Order: sequence, then structure tokens, then C-alpha cells
Amino acid sequence: MANRNYPLYETTVFEDFRIMTENVAKKFPDRVAISYKNNPKDAETIKVTYLEARDRIRNMGTGLISMGCRDKHIALIGESSYDWICSYFCLMSIGSVVVPIDKDLPADDIIGILDSGECEFAVYSHAIESKIESLKDKAPTMKAWICMGEPNMDGALKLSDIVASGGERFAEGDNSYYDYEIDRERLATIVFTSGTTGKGKGVMLSQTNIVSDMTQGMYLFDITPKTLNVLPPHHTFGSTVNFVGHYSQGSEIYISSGLKHIVNELKEQQPTHLVLVPLFVETLYKKIWSSAQKSGKANALRSMIKISNLLRKFGIDLRRTLFKSVLEAFGGKLEMIICGGAALNQDIIDTFEAIGITILNGYGITECSPLISCNRNKYQKKGSVGTPIIGSKVKIKDPDENGEGEICVKGPNVMLGYYKDPEATARAFDEDGFFRTGDYGKLDEEGWIYITGRLKNIIILSNGKNVYPEELENEISRIYGVSEAVVYAGESEVQKNKEVIVAEIYPEFEALKESGIEDVETYFNEEIKKINSRMVSYKAIKMVRIRNEEFKKNTSRKILRFAIDKNID
Repeated sequence: MANRNYPLYETTVFEDFRIMTENVAKKFPDRVAISYKNNPKDAETIKVTYLEARDRIRNMGTGLISMGCRDKHIALIGESSYDWICSYFCLMSIGSVVVPIDKDLPADDIIGILDSGECEFAVYSHAIESKIESLKDKAPTMKAWICMGEPNMDGALKLSDIVASGGERFAEGDNSYYDYEIDRERLATIVFTSGTTGKGKGVMLSQTNIVSDMTQGMYLFDITPKTLNVLPPHHTFGSTVNFVGHYSQGSEIYISSGLKHIVNELKEQQPTHLVLVPLFVETLYKKIWSSAQKSGKANALRSMIKISNLLRKFGIDLRRTLFKSVLEAFGGKLEMIICGGAALNQDIIDTFEAIGITILNGYGITECSPLISCNRNKYQKKGSVGTPIIGSKVKIKDPDENGEGEICVKGPNVMLGYYKDPEATARAFDEDGFFRTGDYGKLDEEGWIYITGRLKNIIILSNGKNVYPEELENEISRIYGVSEAVVYAGESEVQKNKEVIVAEIYPEFEALKESGIEDVETYFNEEIKKINSRMVSYKAIKMVRIRNEEFKKNTSRKILRFAIDKNID
């Protein structure tokens, strides 16, 4: 659906993190800002208002300033939590340089980031204290380790004690938190990207980068009252879109207790929208059809979708009634899913839309803080990742005969550069100052962005033809029984030294067995032949590999392509 005159939504404009937390506390003092459970089995949900959160952030900041944390590089390590969010907002507000670190990284990798990021302090989750204790002696430049819970480690400080001390200081007239003038253009955070193809870089972002990305980006969304956070906080999709974007708009953020609890949390917490990466959406999609299949209602569901779509053409929308039992699995109030991070099959988008859940497929990259573009609630184009956010310019570099080339971005949301890597920074920008995303795609005549794939993933055949594995992976994902698939170049088993396109598939073995499919390899070879018949000859998949375990992923649930063993035995 597309409507050029579709209006922009109202949004909250703010200039920096401190102003954001102050504004929303004044506007919605008694509204719930953050909710969570200390234990997923607890009956009670802890709810924190915007005023309470503001006071904790201010008191924490006052306490940390007295410790000398202003202008220092401070690591933030842990799972999503109330304390993580408060620490992030607080450190930004007092002029520290925040270095978010993936808590699941090996200890040596964490040490490497602490060293590369020149960190002097670290705020960490109690859940990983044993890991912190194992590495602390290897980080001699650290001045203090601050635990978000009750520390057991010798010498560690307790964050709540710092908050209490800061509260006393503020009550006694210490106004250092508010007196500080924030430089919105200077370095505010270093985000070390894990990447999917190997070593990451330290992306330098300012408060202007992050704030402009959300104040200009949130005009595109009609944000609903409550979301449920499942994204890791150290990635910008989680920290910027889920935390900054929603906090600033006065939306309640319920913090999930973990992946295995999401099904129950959806039913109990009844979020009205979610922010997810494609793998989560694909999992929810498969659960819909798996449940329908097991109950013998799959054909009835398909028929109802057709009837509902027909009725909507005549202005009759009965989706919340017709698909009530399906929607109840998501809590019954879910209206929208904002999805980004990788390609999402259009069939999935269409199915969710058909049952009453709008999926807004978007596009972002850490170096752009991260949001670049997104579809809108009632302004979408199939296959597109939307239109650029306000104030951002997008161009296609060196387009081919189909108008496809590298997607380049320019705007206030684009990073300052890579930390201590001027050569990589120079390579990342073109002669006109546009950031080179490394993604290949095109723009239509109305400025909508379409992504073909990652430049670094391109398979260049001996005949000079380019094949984008994402295109083939998207087709393979439509095959019944596919859990995950990766396409890459391999050597032919028949003709040595001849490069062929390989599809490696991790099947849904249980689903296939329930459907009576015993010979998995033969089944997928036949299905791949059907895909090949629809493709130009040079894109034909010549080899299918079946794997028995899922692909290795990073914490944002993206498959690590560099970790795949591509040796053909």
C-alpha cells in the first residue's frame, strides 16, 4: 500500500540525552517507562515511572561525576535491564564516552575491546561477574569495576550505592549533573561491531548522530503504547531504536527475561508492538503455521486469510475477530512489528498483515546510528525497505544497467568515523562525503530503497556474472521445512576447480518428519530444482548440503558467514 500524501506523525524533539530524560519526565511523570521482572517466575511486574527513572539517572550521574567518570571512556557490559538503560542514559548525560560490550563475548575479546576503547571504568551485570573476575587482572588500566547488582568480587563497587550517594549529594546542593554543558557533536559512544564476516571496527557516534536518527526517524512511525524488548542492548538497533526511540516517545518498555520466556511474556504483558530482527519474525511466522498444522486448521487458516483479504478490499476489516485465536498467542493486542537487520521474505510480511499485524520492514547499519529508512504504518511498498528518514540523503554509487549499485548515505545520523582507524574511515566515505554502506541495491523513481545484498557476500562467477546469495536465500526460505539457509560459492564435486553455487540448509527435521518426509536430501534437491527453473541459468544452485545443527550466529541473531566450513568433502 502506498500513499504519497501520508502524513508524518507527531514526535518528541530533543537535542541530547539529558534533555530527553528531563522532557519525558515532565510530560509523562506518572506513566510507566520501564517494566521488568527480577525473576521470570515472579507474579509481580516491577514498573518504573518516567519521573522515577529520571531521578535515578540524575542521582547516578551525580555519583559518577564525583568519582571522576566525566569525559572518561566507560564500558557497559550486560544484558538488557533497568540498570543498563539508566547507566547508558546517565553516562551520555554526564559527558562520558560509552563503550557497550557484548556480555557473551569470550573474556579475551572483552579485554581487547577494553584496551582498544581505552576504557578506565566498567559498569557490568552481576550475571557475568565470574567472567569479569577472570579478566580484571589483565586490564590494569581500569580504575573501577561497578556492579549492577550485589558484587562478590573484591574491590568491586555497587551501582546502587553510587546512586544513593549521588542522591544525597544532589539533595545537599550538588548540581554538577545539570551544570555540565553537553557537546553534542563530540564522540559519545564507541560501538564495536561484531559483524558477520570477521573482525569488527569501533564505530564512533556522537549524541547528534543518535538523537537526530531518532527525532527524524520517529516521524515515520505511529508508535503504540507498549513494546517488549528482546534485542541485545550493545547493538544500536536495541540501544537506539528500542531504548532511545521509545523512551523519548513515552512508550512503556517491558524488558524480556530471555528468549525462552518470550512466548509466555507476549501473552502476559500484551505488548502492542515489537522491535525485532528477521530471525525472530521468521520464528513467530513458523509457529503460527506449525500450530495450525498440528491442530489440523492450516487449510482453514489459509481460507480465512483469502476471505479476509477480499473483505478488506471492500473496506470491511474483521481481522481482529477472524484471527482472534492466532492473535491471542501474541497477547491479543499486538498491532505492529518494526523489523530490521536483514532481508525479510515478503510472504511473511503479507501473512502478518493479513491476520492484523503490520510489519514495518526497515534498513539500518551501525554506522548510521542505525536507522536509514523504513516502511510506514499505512505507506508501504512490497520488497522495499522504505524511504529515507528526514534529513538523510541516499544515492546509488556506480549503478549498473538495472540501476543497482552500492547504497550510500549522507546525513546527521552518519558516524564520525572508526575509532583510531583513519584509513578505514577514509575508505568508508566517497569523494562527496557519502558513507558507503557496503550494501547493494537501488532506488525507484519515488526514492524507495530496495536492497539486493551485501557487496562483500557477492559471488562473482568465472563468466563475470554477479550472484547475490541473499536473493537465493530468500527463495530457499520459502521451501517448507527450511529453518535456515546460506548460499555461497564452492567447488564442484564433478569438475574440480570449477566454481558452483552451493545452498547449505539446516532443516526443520521434526516438521518434515510429521509431514511424512523421510529422505530430506532428496526432498530439498527436488525443491531446489524448482527454484532453478525460475532463475536465469547462471544463478542455478548446483549443490545442496544438509547440516544437522543451526548456523553459528552473533548475539543479534545474524548468521556468521565467515564461520561456515565451506570445504566440500
